[in-house]
Amino acid sequence: MPTMAAITVKKNDGVTDITWTNVQPSAGDKTPAIWRSQTVGTAPAFQPEFRMWSRANGDNSQRRIEGWVDYKQTALGTDNITRVVNRGLFKFEAAVPQSMLSADLNEFVSQSLNLMATVLVKDSCKQGFAPQ
Repeated sequence: MPTMAAITVKKNDGVTDITWTNVQPSAGDKTPAIWRSQTVGTAPAFQPEFRMWSRANGDNSQRRIEGWVDYKQTALGTDNITRVVNRGLFKFEAAVPQSMLSADLNEFVSQSLNLMATVLVKDSCKQGFAPQ
């Protein structure tokens, strides 16, 4: 079982590191581990948040790993109150067979997540359209 830790990723510029701080570890199945990007936003309610949780399927032949990233845009209103005005939401789900050989499982996970990190998939998400 992985140990909760802060996660460092590159910002959109591809150079600058941003750290997602570990806020709460998972307490077990169906309970999310929570990270926040605490360098963005003036209060926790305005900070981008990443949640990930896991659970077994009915016959324990697979583990489900699910999560989402909630990235908020804020604006200061004319009443001097900051509000969330837009939210980007990225959801993911993986079904991990428990009887798959480790080598195949490692390839499945690495290649799947590396596909998500490609320029083509990133550009599609940024533009809001699948490649045509």
